[in-house]
Amino acid sequence: MQIHILGICGTFMGGLAALAKEAGHRVTGCDAQVYPPMSTQLQRLGIELIEGYGAEQLAIKPDLWVIGNVVSRGNPLMEAILDAGQPYTSGPQWLAENVLRGRWVLAVAGTHGKTTTTAMLAHILERAGLAPGFLIGGVPQDFGTTARLGDSDFFVIEADEYDTAFFDKRSKFVHYRPRTAVLNNLEYDHADIFPDLAAIETQFHHLVRTVPRSGQIVVNAQSEALARVLSRGCWSEVARFDAADGWSAQGDDATFDVLLRGQTVGRVQWNLTGAHNRSNALAAVAAAHHAGVMIDAACEALCSFQGVKRRMELRGQAGGVAVYDDFAHHPTAIATTIAGLRAQMRSDLAARGARLLAVFEPRSNTMKLGTMKARLPEVLRDADLVYGYGGGLGWDLAAALAPLGGKARAFDDLAALVQAVATDARPGDRVLVMSNGGFGGVHDQLLAALDARAAQPAAASS
Repeated sequence: MQIHILGICGTFMGGLAALAKEAGHRVTGCDAQVYPPMSTQLQRLGIELIEGYGAEQLAIKPDLWVIGNVVSRGNPLMEAILDAGQPYTSGPQWLAENVLRGRWVLAVAGTHGKTTTTAMLAHILERAGLAPGFLIGGVPQDFGTTARLGDSDFFVIEADEYDTAFFDKRSKFVHYRPRTAVLNNLEYDHADIFPDLAAIETQFHHLVRTVPRSGQIVVNAQSEALARVLSRGCWSEVARFDAADGWSAQGDDATFDVLLRGQTVGRVQWNLTGAHNRSNALAAVAAAHHAGVMIDAACEALCSFQGVKRRMELRGQAGGVAVYDDFAHHPTAIATTIAGLRAQMRSDLAARGARLLAVFEPRSNTMKLGTMKARLPEVLRDADLVYGYGGGLGWDLAAALAPLGGKARAFDDLAALVQAVATDARPGDRVLVMSNGGFGGVHDQLLAALDARAAQPAAASS
């Protein structure tokens, strides 16, 4: 079958394209902006990419058009497909019917930590010899790709609550029909499509309704929102983590014991930071255990987990300054990421006296709408210096950061932001860049500017 994918460079749709190609389909696609890293990954797979949504693509005559949720009515190609009466479907529905049907699906949902937890779970199953398929909204360092079909009945998927398509406003995850469902946490997000938290809770309730009686729901016991979701009805076994009577962790970031109902059942020693990653680990171990993996084997597998690109990823060092990249797209994620790096710095003797410089871009739809701007001072307060990029926002970033006083500045010009960070940074400092987009290549710009500044004294003395 030939399929043509609209919105192919999105993380989900690009992963779907890779799965379709691996399954033997002929795959082509288009997007408004064909850009790396997804464009590079797809071209490496031999998938033809077309820039834009021109109606002339109708001449491709695929067997099926697969529509990403970036596409809306008025899109010229979509209008041509509708006028011609061509067959089309959504990405999640195609995935459910062509990849997930008949498999043991392990779906990881939640506002935060989906990508990392999904990658952890896939890694555990891989190390246990179960050869799972997976579709992850990031690139796990252990696999080097966002998606694969796998050679077993198991399939691990990042289960997003965002809507499916312009013609299907249900959350993507209701299509996946998991046997094991992880509910990591739940906060208000996606202000562009959900009016309030209650609306998101309803979508999570729909997900719970799809889990069979023989399945299991792995849920964060600390989330009041998830407790409300389950109170609306639950027909499956429930395993709770971050709970004394369920799964819990004891120790620090680098080394911790995994406990089940108060009894130590495994130990994890790794390089990840933050209490949030300990919780992610508990969720992954619990889900893997439901799929038949021994607990000690799951914990041992996590000891070799390498993390996910753009999740506290060290992008480089220049002039004695380390530059990190993180996907943090929500105020809670910003606070958690800063806390994780701060904890890492406290445990590193070489980092004593060093500062944490936070560079962030409010790029998600929720943040661009200004829905959570009032939380920014609170979640950024533990950074020593703060640099915000407000280019293209419809609200005043400088005013939102004003409660932080002189340690925070807002910029509408990216070059000016880069220069300010390079001027302020001192050897030993950590620069933490947070955005759910490419951020104009600011990471490489920062490293280049820091390199140039470090070279100045040497040039002057020669």
